[in-house]
Amino acid sequence: MSAHVVAAGCFLAAAGVLTVPAAMREAAARRRLRRVVGSAPAGARDLTRPVGGLAGVAVALLVGGAWGVAVGVATAFALPRLLRRLEPAAARRIRQRESADLPLAADLLAAALRSGAPVDRAAAAVAEALGGPLGERLATAARALRLGAEPQEAWAQLAPVAGGERFGRAAVRSAASGAALAGALTRLADDLRADRAAATEAAARRAGVLIVLPLGLCFLPAFILAGLVPVIVAVLGDVL
Repeated sequence: MSAHVVAAGCFLAAAGVLTVPAAMREAAARRRLRRVVGSAPAGARDLTRPVGGLAGVAVALLVGGAWGVAVGVATAFALPRLLRRLEPAAARRIRQRESADLPLAADLLAAALRSGAPVDRAAAAVAEALGGPLGERLATAARALRLGAEPQEAWAQLAPVAGGERFGRAAVRSAASGAALAGALTRLADDLRADRAAATEAAARRAGVLIVLPLGLCFLPAFILAGLVPVIVAVLGDVL
């Protein structure tokens, strides 16, 4: 069996380790939501070391010699770190949904507070109505408030969400000073929607630039070959 066949087998095995247990990683993400802890599924990091080892063996076989061994060892150590920095698709979907639901959660909580409901019951009602990953976080915060936890500790559940720290600061400030929380949440919802609109507009502008870039890379060589090269060849022919 040649080294190239073994290397191809190692690459296929590494790809299989990453793709086959997708359902297991999705289940880990759902368990994480129920616990409302970190942002990355726990099962994703357990796969990085075997993938790095298989990729290192494949690279060593393909390169060959002492250089192959050195590059393979470097790959085996560096690849797991790179994979750990990648955000899993399930975690990315959770993060995006939480960020999209936060302005609505702020508006709903403000409406519940204006109706006279206590903060813990209002947060529980909004969590039940909202559902999803952000609803899980709000439900956990509501349970913590009901059990007598400090507001800063309870609302820390929203800290991993984009804009959640501002949400928590407003709630903690209201609990400490007695200021009305409903108005602060309404203003926060407007600010979050404005930030989201600005981010969407910036992403659209970047997409326009990225779309034009391949066209420019194709047009410039074509312009040189079709426009400048014939002129240069004709001038050189007349001169020589």
